Amino acid sequence: MFVAFSKTGLSGFGGVMPFAYRMLVERRRWLTDREFAQTLAMAQILPGATICNLAVMVGWRFGRLTGAVAATTGVIVAPMMLVIAIGLTYAAVADHPAVQHALAGMSAVAAGLVLATAIKMARGYVKEERRTARASAAMDPGGRRLRRNLVLAALFAVLAFASVAILRWPLILVVIGLAPPAIALSWLAERGQTGE
Repeated sequence: MFVAFSKTGLSGFGGVMPFAYRMLVERRRWLTDREFAQTLAMAQILPGATICNLAVMVGWRFGRLTGAVAATTGVIVAPMMLVIAIGLTYAAVADHPAVQHALAGMSAVAAGLVLATAIKMARGYVKEERRTARASAAMDPGGRRLRRNLVLAALFAVLAFASVAILRWPLILVVIGLAPPAIALSWLAERGQTGE
């Protein structure tokens, strides 16, 4: 756990989440796409750094307290040492034009990685929803549940993106505004599906 999260923490220049996704879902297969999305959502609404929250939750799931401490320590310690070293170096060369251009390039790469991860997560979500729909085809012969779930997921994704990226609303307000109706609609849909 410590080694896996250390590698992830050291890989994530400009954002560690794409590397966390690759490590947890694609390489080690500790989480499915859906589990990663759910854990990430919870990690984002809790106070603190998202990757640290994610490390605590994944570590706890697989190793309880020892796993949570190992994962969190892994994601923090090595990157912290590296950042201290880079910070000391940066202070000496911050005004150099080549450094400024390199930082601009890294920002573009980081944005691309985040977008690629979002697309992978969406594809994984759709795939898992289709698998679930096939498994419960008798209860949902026309595929209405699948279409409804995909439309709702797309709607909330677009609303969140528009609120933050276009309208520039504070993230906390977007979470407070969108999370309750998303949770309620999901709960009502599942409750209606099971007939409770």
